[in-house]
Amino acid sequence: MSPSARAYLSRSLDIMEKHSLLRHEVDWADVRSKAYVRARGARNAADTYGAIELALHLLGDGHSVFWEPDEAKDRLGASAGEFDCLEGRSLKSGVGYVSLPGVQGSQEAYDQYGRQGRSAVAKADEAGACGWVVDLRSGTAGNMWPMLAVVGPILGDGEVGAFVDADGGRTVWSIRHSSPYLDGVSAGWGEGRPLARSGPPGAVLTGKRTASAGEAVVVAFRGRPGTRFFGERTSGLPTANEGHRLADGAVLVLTGAKHADRTGRAYDAPIPPDVEIVKDPRPVARHRDEVLQTAESWLLDQAACRRS
Repeated sequence: MSPSARAYLSRSLDIMEKHSLLRHEVDWADVRSKAYVRARGARNAADTYGAIELALHLLGDGHSVFWEPDEAKDRLGASAGEFDCLEGRSLKSGVGYVSLPGVQGSQEAYDQYGRQGRSAVAKADEAGACGWVVDLRSGTAGNMWPMLAVVGPILGDGEVGAFVDADGGRTVWSIRHSSPYLDGVSAGWGEGRPLARSGPPGAVLTGKRTASAGEAVVVAFRGRPGTRFFGERTSGLPTANEGHRLADGAVLVLTGAKHADRTGRAYDAPIPPDVEIVKDPRPVARHRDEVLQTAESWLLDQAACRRS
């Protein structure tokens, strides 16, 4: 192996050993040995990519990934546009509805997501929403902060969760003025618009595609008063990834913390709903959203939405 290839691989392994969520559980001598065997004969950084991917697999967290330079550029440079699945509206019953897809890309894309989502929530709120459905069934991996910026007014101000690292250290997520903060520092979206009715009941919809950032939003709603969860178990990646850029532009996306809710409970597995509803596979049920219907019915039975 050339000196430059060895240095590149060594740097990658050092990052893993320092920042991995499972760093205290991994046999690092074994991981390094196997990685160097895989990279035998490597002449440049690209020749070590397979060894880096092997090392990430050996960590066993199921969430860490490696992006080669071109992939990293594509993923982190995605431009802004309209997010078709980012939807907010008032249902006929008077319940507010917001659907949050995952978002990954440039800061421009995150800002557009936040603006579009906040506008949708505000529009539904103006119609007099008595309660809210937060649909995270398409809330796949990406960046959690634009998503929290959208639902900040629904969550309400206060501590809503935390990152918990391998040593038990906590970094708190909170909502202030309807906007997300990390350990007291603004996540960058400015003040949000509060709801006309504070502390409304909330129904959170989850499914198998609800993952990573989507699961962070689920966790932020766990322990919130007047909140119930409907649908299916989440994907099972309620952990936080951080990108570590390497010398050639590749990015080591490493799992470094668990998500914990406002009660202090940390998550590392699929999160079950309060009311489990498995989608009916029959053709007759193709256009019927039983999860949404059940959640809406529950909301309408809450005091804030109950009609005399």
